[in-house]
Amino acid sequence: MFETATVAFTTFFATIGPLDVAAVFAAMTAGASPRHRRRMAVRGTSIAAFLLLLFAFAGEFLLQSLGISLAALRIAGGILLLLIGIDMVFARPSGGTGTTDEETTEAAGKQDISVFPLATPLIAGPGAMGAAILLMAEAGGELISEMIVIAMLLAVLLICLLLLLAAARVQRLFGVTGMHVISRIFGVLLTALAVQFMIDGIAQSGLLQQAVL
Repeated sequence: MFETATVAFTTFFATIGPLDVAAVFAAMTAGASPRHRRRMAVRGTSIAAFLLLLFAFAGEFLLQSLGISLAALRIAGGILLLLIGIDMVFARPSGGTGTTDEETTEAAGKQDISVFPLATPLIAGPGAMGAAILLMAEAGGELISEMIVIAMLLAVLLICLLLLLAAARVQRLFGVTGMHVISRIFGVLLTALAVQFMIDGIAQSGLLQQAVL
């Protein structure tokens, strides 16, 4: 139970990246009023929560409908998370957890960024969506494990909301270097988890047994 909670929290914190989201939000809303920033933060987090919960509960059914096995999901999810983790370790921008240059340029002209790019792809990006599906599938249908995964997702989203509400102060407190240090720590943990997901997927697929035979 503790292991499930730790893995879920670490994975969601790394793929959502509350500190990075707060930094981008602070830069994009520098000219907005405090009331407008609060409204965008609450709305963006709420929409992102809906999207991630939708993928968490319906993602596995969608994969089964497409004929995608759990082993394939573990391997593919592991590869995606590994790429995100590597980018985090080297403090490089990633399309899996943030916006591309084109998306940032488009968002710069918007007065309300709560839906795009805040809700998606900053909070509910491809990495977080994939993690939600993968972790719920890893729970194996056990109600307690699934509840723990959802609880950790909501906990990270709550942290994200609190950081968005205090985005300017958080950015001044940690600075760019401090945020990168935290990002690198979670990046190392995420890469290790990603490799474990891939190992489990390969073992479950039976590829190793076929190779030995």
